[in-house]
Amino acid sequence: MATQFPGLQAAHQEFIARQKIFFVASATASSHVIVSPRGTDLFRVIDASSVLYLDKTGSGNETAAHIRAGGRITMMFCAFEGPPQILRLYGSGVVHPRHSHGFAVLLKD
Repeated sequence: MATQFPGLQAAHQEFIARQKIFFVASATASSHVIVSPRGTDLFRVIDASSVLYLDKTGSGNETAAHIRAGGRITMMFCAFEGPPQILRLYGSGVVHPRHSHGFAVLLKD
């Protein structure tokens, strides 16, 4: 049975820090669900309820399109070593395009 938490606890952040990849899933009410693996080298925990990652574009950026359309986003971390564990982060996102003020502020930190 899954346990839900109001925010990321220290143990969650430590688990995330040990992972090499995570998966991003997004969709809108009228779209297909898109699931993509991402490297954790560009992922940061800001606080108990905020995370960010630099999403490099590849064959298209459906995740950004889904977020702009008000779609939800889920990030999943799973242990590939050690005891089995899965951590899912459910939420909504904000897109900060390259060269925008928001991108510059986040890049500086």
